[in-house]
Amino acid sequence: MIPGARLILLGRQGAGKGTQCVRLSRQFVVPHISTGDMLRAAEREGSELGVMAKRVMEEGGLVGDEIMVGLIRERLSQPDAVGRGYILDGFPRTVPQAVALDELTAELPLDVVIDLDVPRELVLNRLSARRVCRDCGTNYVSSGVERLPWICEVCGGDVVRRDDDTPEAIMHRLDLYDKMTAPLIEYYQRGGRLTIIDGVATADEVSRRITAAVETARANR
Repeated sequence: MIPGARLILLGRQGAGKGTQCVRLSRQFVVPHISTGDMLRAAEREGSELGVMAKRVMEEGGLVGDEIMVGLIRERLSQPDAVGRGYILDGFPRTVPQAVALDELTAELPLDVVIDLDVPRELVLNRLSARRVCRDCGTNYVSSGVERLPWICEVCGGDVVRRDDDTPEAIMHRLDLYDKMTAPLIEYYQRGGRLTIIDGVATADEVSRRITAAVETARANR
């Protein structure tokens, strides 16, 4: 049987985390747990935590540690995560969240924390070229020579630049990520659980590097 895995995947927006999470989820046969997806699902289901999160977001605030930890606690208690593991994407974002996660996973600890490292200039270029279908959400990369209007190959909707993909907005998000994640990276480095993976390569090569890091971490545990 293919062994499962318990991973955290860190990385700037545009580093390729989404692609790698999908690949690794299939490879290790574990759920890809995205906090963004979880928040949307909790809202739809109308759970107590979902209602609380929705209220915070509607008021323009950031969902606090207590709500996020509660959502993660619920998700990690489900059979697929208990039996096989998971890939966490978007959690933890703060050191208190990381400490809470360590408490939640004391019996079944993480295999490794991966920091997918892609230079800031490169992710800025990637995000600036990102386009998305307004109807189905399919992502595209602009070469600058597309015929306009750009029509989605999947559903026929309009392909446009996201409102938050302006250079100014992207720089703000990258600044915020660097500020929030630096203490988190230091926390996992101190514990000897962080592996930095060079993300400037083909998707296949990056997947191989992450898989090797998981196997090395298991062998050294």
